[in-house]
Amino acid sequence: MMLSSVAAIAAGNVPITTCLDAAAAVKPGEFAKVEYLDPSAEGVPAFVIEVRNEASDSWELSCDARSGAIYEIESEVAGPDDPRFAGTAKLTTADAEARALALVPGRILEVEYEVDANGDPVFELDIRDGDGVERKIEVHAVTGEILETSVEHWEIGIEASERR
Repeated sequence: MMLSSVAAIAAGNVPITTCLDAAAAVKPGEFAKVEYLDPSAEGVPAFVIEVRNEASDSWELSCDARSGAIYEIESEVAGPDDPRFAGTAKLTTADAEARALALVPGRILEVEYEVDANGDPVFELDIRDGDGVERKIEVHAVTGEILETSVEHWEIGIEASERR
């Protein structure tokens, strides 16, 4: 995507640095990735910022792109075998993929394994639909419920280990 397209998408929002500063205040570390969702699952534009610390802990912080406020923090884990994820998860990655693809047919680009602030394990899948739109779908790893759907307009800092 061209830089002018990124600027146009973000028009009317706080500067991205506002959200980066807010994320750094909550979870100090290195920025690994930033995504722009519009609409996010909450119905507002959001910057989703991945932060890693020196111990290789990783968090995903959602920031309201209109106000600059952090409204969600999830811990990322390396995979489905991580004890924080596997300890309560009942669905397999294949189960989560099938549920997400039933909602949004397309090609799975990325799968992440996260633990919500309340301790629930969640699959986060990026799917490119038939129209070429990238959508983010979150599936609860215990109940199979679709928790969130959103449109991802751009991403900076692609993680090769998570891409297919």
